[in-house]
Parts: sequence; C-alpha cells; structure tokens
Amino acid sequence: MSHHSHELINLARYPIDQDGPRRDKVLAHVRADLARDGCAVLKGFLSAKGVAALAAEADGVSDKGHKSFNRTNAYFTKDDPGLPEDDPRRQFYDRSNAFIPADNFAKDGPLRSVHDFIGFDDFIRDCLEETNFYRYADPLADVIVNMAEEGNGFPWHFDTNNFTVTLALQNAEKGGEFEYAAGIREGDENFGEVKRVLNGSSDRVTVLELEPGDLQLFRGRYSLHRVAPLKGPRPRYVAIFSYVEEPGMVGSPERTLQLYGRTLPIHHERAGARADRYID
Repeated sequence: MSHHSHELINLARYPIDQDGPRRDKVLAHVRADLARDGCAVLKGFLSAKGVAALAAEADGVSDKGHKSFNRTNAYFTKDDPGLPEDDPRRQFYDRSNAFIPADNFAKDGPLRSVHDFIGFDDFIRDCLEETNFYRYADPLADVIVNMAEEGNGFPWHFDTNNFTVTLALQNAEKGGEFEYAAGIREGDENFGEVKRVLNGSSDRVTVLELEPGDLQLFRGRYSLHRVAPLKGPRPRYVAIFSYVEEPGMVGSPERTLQLYGRTLPIHHERAGARADRYID
C-alpha cells in the first residue's frame, strides 16, 4: 500500500514544500524558539491520518526492536574515583533502550514517506540553520523508532551530537514527559546547577508534554534532559531522524552492534573511514 505523504503531514499548517511567506513565518518561529532555549516543537506536524499510519507501522515491527541496558552518567563517561562522591560525573543511572532499526521501515511505508517528502530535509536544515547537513547514510539508523515500555525512561544526559530531530508517534498511558534544563552548560560545565537538576532542586527545568504528531527539534549538547519514567502497558514510540555533518557517514561496528544488535557489511567496510575524531 503506498502512502501519499501530503496526506500524512499537516501541510495547511506547515507548508514545508512551498517557499514563500507562510513557510518563512514557520521558520522564524522555530528559529526564535531554538535561539531562546534550544528547543522548538511543531505541534500537530502530522495529520491525524499520519499519526495513525505511523503508529500502526511502528506497532507492526515492534518485535524487531533491539533492547540494550547499561548504567550511565549524564556525560557517558566512566566513573572517576578521584572526584568527590557527590560530583555529578559520579551519579550513574540505569538506562534501557529499545530501537527499531531503520531497515524495518519500507521505502513506500508511512515513516519513510514523511522522511522522503519533498522539502522535509531542507526544511529541517533551514530551521536549524546548519550548513554542513547530510542525511545519515547508515541503513540501520537514518530513521529509527525508539520504543519505550513501562518503567523505562531516559535518565538525565547531554547529547553527544549537536541536535536531535524527533517525531512523537504514540505516548504511554502515563509519564514520558520530556524535561530539560535549557543551555545549562553554555560557556562552562556548571556542575553545581547540574547537581541540582539531578537531585530535583533546580528551578531551571522545563517540562514538555509532547503529543503524537508533534515534531521536536532539540539542541541537546548544552541542555541537560531526560524522559520521565513511563507507566502502563502501552509503549511509547518516537521516530528519530538522523543528520550528520559529513556525507556518507555510518556508525562504527561496535556502537551499531550495541544499539541495533547486528551490523551490515557497510559498517565494516567504512570502519576507520570516518572523517571526524569523536569517540562514539
């Protein structure tokens, strides 16, 4: 069954495929939100039909989700016994993840129809005002769905990448709010305030209740954030679109195996061919 992407996206509200004053107005709004606190939400980006189609597609491949468990601090670094016991770098939390890899979503299915919609990538790039902006070339990870179940959440952390682009598809019965402390480490690490966020005494935390169909752009490199724990039997689905600063990039074999439970030949062919020097 083929999906008409123009029926899945709320183009009346977000005319992303048409240059002109209406698109410019949306861009201005999003850029102002990003400049102010690193977060912009496009409420109701998907139509009701779009929400239903993408959630049903995620449900249909939910058994393909790969679960991984680890303990992590907010910085994804190892414990350093040389630091005081109450240092935020020494606070570790259980983290569980289930990702449905990208190759479970058919080329003509609803999720890819949105991703491949004419103007989608350009619109995201224009919102973020990024010059080096390429779709992730990883066949397991260019667009994935994060699936979270009861008890899961996502402990406080900073992102290792500059921004994330996510689309809420289905909420759990309760919990799952997106909480963030905007720009908490612009300029310096600000460990004192990070500590207050971790122990629940900071007044810098914004709580967002994202609804199915909401598109979120978030700069999580400087803003500490988490997803509150979930309650109830219904899983929470969020699609994640990945963009990078170099063309042709794919994940390392080790990281790919950890996140998706398997690798493809391309991960091994390109291992060591990465242009950047980051550890991930």
